Amino acid sequence: RAVAMSVSHSSRLNKLVREQYMRLPQDGLVQVTYVWIDGSGEGVRCKSRTLDKEPKSIEDVPEWNFDGSSTAQAEGSNSDMFLVPVHMFRDPFCLDPNKLVLCEVLKYNRKPAETNLRHTCKKVMDLVKDSHPWFGMEQEYTLLGINGHPYGWPDNGFPGPQGPYYCGVGADKVYGRDIVESHYKACLYAGVKICGTNAEVMPSQWEFQVGPCEGIEMGDHLWMARFILHRVCEDFGVVATLDPKPMTGNWNGAGCHTNYSTEEMRREGGLKHIEAAIEKLSKRHDYHICVYDPRGGRDNSRRLTGHHETSNIFEFSAGVANRGASIRIPRQVGQDGYGYFEDRRPAANCDPYAVTEAIMRTTVLNETGVETKDYANH
Repeated sequence: RAVAMSVSHSSRLNKLVREQYMRLPQDGLVQVTYVWIDGSGEGVRCKSRTLDKEPKSIEDVPEWNFDGSSTAQAEGSNSDMFLVPVHMFRDPFCLDPNKLVLCEVLKYNRKPAETNLRHTCKKVMDLVKDSHPWFGMEQEYTLLGINGHPYGWPDNGFPGPQGPYYCGVGADKVYGRDIVESHYKACLYAGVKICGTNAEVMPSQWEFQVGPCEGIEMGDHLWMARFILHRVCEDFGVVATLDPKPMTGNWNGAGCHTNYSTEEMRREGGLKHIEAAIEKLSKRHDYHICVYDPRGGRDNSRRLTGHHETSNIFEFSAGVANRGASIRIPRQVGQDGYGYFEDRRPAANCDPYAVTEAIMRTTVLNETGVETKDYANH
């Protein structure tokens, strides 16, 4: 008996018919899809336009606008928002010469929209550029059917306890690998710095890693990887959620572990710089928790319980090879005496611009307390 899977109606449309149209020539014209972060701080939106020639750099892509009242970013009476192109990628859905373009959102007065966290991140990254900060972020996510239930889970019940699913193989261990592999290939094609993927601890939960990226690139590449994930899932008719705790109970949550180093940490003897940075982070735990999810720590409080490979949200901890700590120093780094460390606190739905900016403010710009400095005049 065939089991009715909870997938969207659109995914059941005949894709072979679509292919017939996708093969038609474009006669030198180029389709550019503008991608931006909406008023939720988590969702991405997109729309497309035609350019009369292929843009060779981001400067060749014109500014555009959209109706901010429909994305929770403006009032209806003054709704035009500016889309300012900042990073261009190849389009894995419409193929070359078409482009995906990540944009910053500015309000009518050219000030950054409330959820445009790239704007201040870029200023901070410019200030600390001599430190050559490298980041790698591990994006966990969960596949859901269109009914909101984890994809592949029994309709009226639960799969067996966690254990066999992490990095698992086999139809009874992993659900949705087609989506994961399609996303990986699409990111490689687009030019996103994706560097790996694996099945996670909870069944139908997965992870991909992006990096190493320097400075502002981290946020740009992770946001585009997220957009591509949602777009691939749309084709397959399922949903990818970045909710940090999609299932209550004895199931792992979803984080976005952030690996970080500066040039001096990566050099011989860098461990002392790693330890100094961790010491600074230990004194600013509350500030970091506030910016590590879009709701000031409320989302993360469901995940950072001290169980399921997490630290407790109220306590800062650090250790070598300790996955129950706020900060983990990889065992290899402890042995070598240099390298990087991993901040395990960011939630799966964090804004990577907010996370990377906060780490730089604390570890390089030596900010303390819960207030941030305005570097507008620098």
